[in-house]
Amino acid sequence: MADRKETAASIGEAMASFLKKSGLDASLRRTSVLAEWAEIVGPQIATVTTPQRITRDGTLFVDVSSPQWMTELSMMEVHLLARINAREGADPVRKIRWGMRR
Repeated sequence: MADRKETAASIGEAMASFLKKSGLDASLRRTSVLAEWAEIVGPQIATVTTPQRITRDGTLFVDVSSPQWMTELSMMEVHLLARINAREGADPVRKIRWGMRR
């Protein structure tokens, strides 16, 4: 049993090392907001939005279902950024660009 745990730790360490050396660790930290979006913003906002991508400079692009929601979310942006950036270990999101869902 100890060998299995040791092997799992070794694989995990190897993967972490590979991600760091390849620069993918930064991309994973940056894009984690996309996977965690619904949890961060809650079900009501998640229902009317779709996070699309995040740039290296920390701009998050989010599609919105209606102009009314886009206006509402624009007014909530400071609050949403605070919630997004409260996550541990994630790269900061500096601004949100809202777009209409197609």
